[in-house]
Amino acid sequence: MTSTSRRLLSHSSMACVALLLAAAAAGCSLTDDAVAIPVPTPSSEEAEVCRALHRELPAAVEGQQRRTADPESDLTAVWGDPAIVLRCGVPRPEKMSDPAAQAVEADGVNWMLERQEDGSPRFTTTYREAYVEVTLPAKYAHDVTPLAAFAGPVKKAVPKSL
Repeated sequence: MTSTSRRLLSHSSMACVALLLAAAAAGCSLTDDAVAIPVPTPSSEEAEVCRALHRELPAAVEGQQRRTADPESDLTAVWGDPAIVLRCGVPRPEKMSDPAAQAVEADGVNWMLERQEDGSPRFTTTYREAYVEVTLPAKYAHDVTPLAAFAGPVKKAVPKSL
């Protein structure tokens, strides 16, 4: 009888441990608000420029607080919900070769505009030693105001290429 109660105790203990682990895992996933962002793979020189930019990025953009990117990286940053996403060290966009590509200037930094399928704008710096990409939510489809928050950091950390 003692061996049976030990087996029952053993099985019930294992069940309790499994239940606690499942509850802990569920608790972690419920509180995790990180935004999944693909991390670019720039050259080592570009990565160093991007790390310098990362140190200069603002805590808030357009009143939106900085959030956690998943995975965390010095090459990415995110603000608000819906997210304003910055990726540094992205490849040169093909559209940059198009003479009809649209561009904007925000506080001394030039950006090429690409429209996403959902209407959201994606901007990529031009004439810089590393390409910096900022994707804005669709509500900014006709508003480049958030780019001003990145002008100072880009000018300070990402040297001009021309």
